[in-house]
Amino acid sequence: MTSDIMQAIEQMGREKGIDIEIIVGALEDAITTASRKHYKSDENIVTKLNRETGVIDVYVRKNVVDSVENEATETTLAAARRLDPAAQVGGTVDIHLSTKGLGRIEAQAAKQVIFQKVREAERDIVYLEYAPRVGEMLNGTVKRFERGDVVLDIGKAEAILPRRFQSRAEVYAHGERVRGIVVEVSKHSKGPQVVISRTDPYLVVRLFEMEVPEIYDGTVTLRNAVREPGDRAKVAVSTREKDVDPVGACVGMKGSRVQAIIRELRGEKIDIVPWSEEVTQFAAAALNPAKVGRVTVADAASRVLQVVVEDAQLSLAIGKRGQNVRLASRLIGWRIDIKSEEERKKEAARIMMVMGRRATAVSEIPGVAEKVAQRLMDAGYKTVEDLVSASLAALVQVPSVGAKSAEKIKTAAQQFLDRPVEADPPVVTAPASEARVPASEPGPGEGHED
Repeated sequence: MTSDIMQAIEQMGREKGIDIEIIVGALEDAITTASRKHYKSDENIVTKLNRETGVIDVYVRKNVVDSVENEATETTLAAARRLDPAAQVGGTVDIHLSTKGLGRIEAQAAKQVIFQKVREAERDIVYLEYAPRVGEMLNGTVKRFERGDVVLDIGKAEAILPRRFQSRAEVYAHGERVRGIVVEVSKHSKGPQVVISRTDPYLVVRLFEMEVPEIYDGTVTLRNAVREPGDRAKVAVSTREKDVDPVGACVGMKGSRVQAIIRELRGEKIDIVPWSEEVTQFAAAALNPAKVGRVTVADAASRVLQVVVEDAQLSLAIGKRGQNVRLASRLIGWRIDIKSEEERKKEAARIMMVMGRRATAVSEIPGVAEKVAQRLMDAGYKTVEDLVSASLAALVQVPSVGAKSAEKIKTAAQQFLDRPVEADPPVVTAPASEARVPASEPGPGEGHED
């Protein structure tokens, strides 16, 4: 016959999903702790619950030895055999202790130990159940609010939706059903152990898996998903089936499938784009809804793309506060530099202008005297590029060019090259004498050697 205390333990075990052996162990540990405090003893106190009668017995367990050195833990063979005739040296013997002296304080201590052990067991159960589910979607009901965080009832346990994982477009109410991605499961947390997120991109992935059968059965593959919670998300999809449109499958009839996801995300816009192995083609699709004119690989090693769009499409391609291009860049994994056609033309003109400057004859550099320019050209320095690339030591070897003059010549050449393109005057052919400094201020290298 099962005792009343065992029936209570079994009921608690069923309600909390805890093994009754854990509860029995917690009860025995609690009585042991209370007995140690009551007797103020260092002896080895053990507790046993008789599961049939419900009686809790407390003992002092001592080692049986020939010669006692520590009375708290050892006893002689003769004393042991008075309690247990079968006792032997090297074994142990249990000496019964009375529990009648245990008072209210000891009972409170025992109660705390039991509650602590049961809570630890509950947390272990929650951890073992939910730790393998990190990355999965979880349903919960709003239970209460704690300083901006939302506590959810998920059945056997509570989950927390921290403020940092809440979409700024969402407001929650008591009793409301909420879905989120499990991002963390703590074993020793004082509060709810399960942490969920409404901002994780995986939430979009899981919602598409629920709404689109073709993704669930593998016909359509969701390659990547990125989002700025509450504003916009982008997902890339592909398929190996030639007769299946992956984008159309995700959108659904009259947009029914994607609209269901948008409602779940409280109005967050979703762009569904076809994935492609060709990065330039993928990038053009990722910048939807903008129409892209041309995409080129600017730097394959650094994964940089250059995109050119019509002037009217530039703001749409960039998006509000750069959101569209930022999400597209994250979706494809490359940096995207966007230029309008007008900007591209201006840049090409600037490049041609700079190239023209580099090829400009030394005699055309303002500030370089005619005689000095002739000596430089005779020495093989015929263009601005030649002077900029030359070292000071090399220029000093030119007749009549000293150290200070060489430095001034290089500075003049570099300044000519670095002038803003917009400041360039119209190209005219003028006599060399008209491009010289006044005679009262000799140019670099003119007049005498340094």
